Amino acid sequence: MTVRLITRLAATALRLPAARAGRIAVRRDIPVRVRDGTTLRTDHYAPDLPGAACVLIRTPYGRGGPIRLLGRLVAERGFHVVIQSCRGTFGSGGEFAPLVHERDDGLDTLDWLRRQPWWTGAFGMFGASYQGFVQWAVAAEAGDELRAMVAVVTASATRDSTYAGESFALDTVLTWAELLQAQTVPWLARQWELKRGQPRLVRALTHLPLAEADRVATGVTVPFFQEWLRHHTPDADYWRARVFGDRITEVRAPVAMVSGWQDIFLPAQLDDYARLRAAGARPRLTVGPWTHGSPGLLVASLREGLDWFDEHLAGRPAPARAPVRVHVGGVGGGWRDLPDWPPPATPIRWHLRPGGGLAPGPADGGGAPDRIRYDPADPTPSLGGPLLVAQRAGAVDNRPVESRPDVLTYTSDPVREPVEVVGPVHAEIHLRSELSYLDVFVRLCDVDRRGRSWNVCDGLVRVEPGRFPRDGSGVVRVPVALWPTAHRFAPGHRLRVQVSGGAHPRYARNPGTGEPLGTAVTLRAGWREVLCGREHPSALLLPLRSSPSTPV
Repeated sequence: MTVRLITRLAATALRLPAARAGRIAVRRDIPVRVRDGTTLRTDHYAPDLPGAACVLIRTPYGRGGPIRLLGRLVAERGFHVVIQSCRGTFGSGGEFAPLVHERDDGLDTLDWLRRQPWWTGAFGMFGASYQGFVQWAVAAEAGDELRAMVAVVTASATRDSTYAGESFALDTVLTWAELLQAQTVPWLARQWELKRGQPRLVRALTHLPLAEADRVATGVTVPFFQEWLRHHTPDADYWRARVFGDRITEVRAPVAMVSGWQDIFLPAQLDDYARLRAAGARPRLTVGPWTHGSPGLLVASLREGLDWFDEHLAGRPAPARAPVRVHVGGVGGGWRDLPDWPPPATPIRWHLRPGGGLAPGPADGGGAPDRIRYDPADPTPSLGGPLLVAQRAGAVDNRPVESRPDVLTYTSDPVREPVEVVGPVHAEIHLRSELSYLDVFVRLCDVDRRGRSWNVCDGLVRVEPGRFPRDGSGVVRVPVALWPTAHRFAPGHRLRVQVSGGAHPRYARNPGTGEPLGTAVTLRAGWREVLCGREHPSALLLPLRSSPSTPV
């Protein structure tokens, strides 16, 4: 089967616009030399169209397979496409150190582009996850030549996603470290490891101390994993040169953002959107029913990206659409067009009731606290939600974890009318604990008519001495920011809130001792009590849409 036929079939299956170029010339393994003498291997897909602008993709995941197909598909639609392997990956020289060299290497690559005979003075950038980090690394300094960005499931700052709630995103970080290392092993060996269920990674996710987990998972010590365990405090200098959000307001290129409600970077990406809006920019935002690696996300991103590049990079008319488009989950949901994010909504407090109730309106008079015991030697497991690996992520039936004795649930009566929640979600949990070091995990679920409990959004906060004040009776009010959401609770469904002491291995377990993150081995179990009522009004704050946005 010819390459042209393959791309034609792929374009038809993906419902892409018609090809503009008749022929694509490809040069592979071009050596691009950067300021310190390192050579970065680069592929160029050139359409037979004069005056075509350039789309740059820099990636640590190789230039073959799906991204090779992507390069051809974009080039056929009228753009030069340059795909470059990041330093230390797939033939590029040097050592891969996440986020360290991306600014300089990206700017040096831009200098190389300027010297090419086909250069028109305009380029755009495209990519998901790490391919988005490298976009933000250069966006503020690329000048007027950067005409468009398509940032997919990514953010300008990765530190807060790595330490969500000041815990540690163990599953994401260790799985990513294992994935990067696996790129260096033969394909057949990798397929065998995947078929066996990645037993080394599974063992590593439960291993202590965490400083040994990278070697258990990969057989080698992974430098960045060790560094991320050591430099985990909010004031760590280590991250100052590895996040790019401090200059996001200087970015002048139009930005299209694509994400999913169950994506690991969603809160940080929406923060990027808010900062751009506050600076007077008009980014485009699409959030769908996707996880970090959903196939539907990649298809939607390509369509969105081509439209964005047509409009802002090539000056061609593109289909009109609202600035913000979100998918509302649940029965009777669907896509909604919005003028901005977050949309106008009425914040309603749904109060946790002693004994497992949940209802809007004033808190009642209180009652006996609800008590659970968290044991880090048998940590409360994570189930679905925002994870790096799509097969384990997303909405799943939570009844297995809700049946555990270390999980509290608070459930509403069946709702009579649809309840549409669109926007940021927050919780306030009042609790008393026999330990000073603990985590608070809160999850909102949609309980259907069959009793299945589907996770909608969640969040975790790490508590340690001095972080949150305690009252005279030892009660601390813990604010928990959950993932933002857009979800419709259908008539007859119930809202449910889970409260527990963790979600392992998505988040590293809290040992309960205050030992350092990487070296902790002592595990201390302890009781904690969740208090409800007028004096201690534990609640979930939900943004309710009184007038639904435009269905499409």
